[in-house]
Amino acid sequence: MSVTAVPIRPLKKGTVARMWIALALLALAAAAFAWFGTRGFQPMRTASGVEVRPLRQGSGETIGDKDVAALHYKLHVGSLAKPVIQDSREQGQPFVTTTQGIYPGFADGLRQMREGGRYVLTLPPGTHEQGPMPPGAPFTPQDALVFEIDILKVEKGAAERYMQMQQLQALQQMQQMQQQGGAGNEALPEASGR
Repeated sequence: MSVTAVPIRPLKKGTVARMWIALALLALAAAAFAWFGTRGFQPMRTASGVEVRPLRQGSGETIGDKDVAALHYKLHVGSLAKPVIQDSREQGQPFVTTTQGIYPGFADGLRQMREGGRYVLTLPPGTHEQGPMPPGAPFTPQDALVFEIDILKVEKGAAERYMQMQQLQALQQMQQMQQQGGAGNEALPEASGR
């Protein structure tokens, strides 16, 4: 048995240092690439403190004040780990809204979302319920509200038309209630007068 000896040549001066520098630059490049590739999924915080965390990026422009959005949501109090206290899917149809007439924090969050996206929206205290709480409400003004939101459809520029339609429906409902109430009131005096 013989062992062949291979002579080891000495390394040139600075080779090990260059190798460590190259490895460090490679690690920095990999970290920058990873951050750049996931920056669309990084949570963003609005000026009011509302946090929007994208789970799936949508497409198109973000929702604006002149747009109408159809979405599904699940509401948790405090954190996602807590039970769902409200689920729009149980209503049998999507929740349709504009950025007006909803919690201010919810509107801030909607302005960061896009059609087809899925998000976690966290409303800290002070960004949701603005007035006195209704009796039996499942949360208080001091609670954070956490929504899981799926943006199904965005109708660009349709907010004014949508609001007019909502007002017309409310007016029609009031007229129907008045007619039903008026018909009942007219029948009573006639019956008692005779």
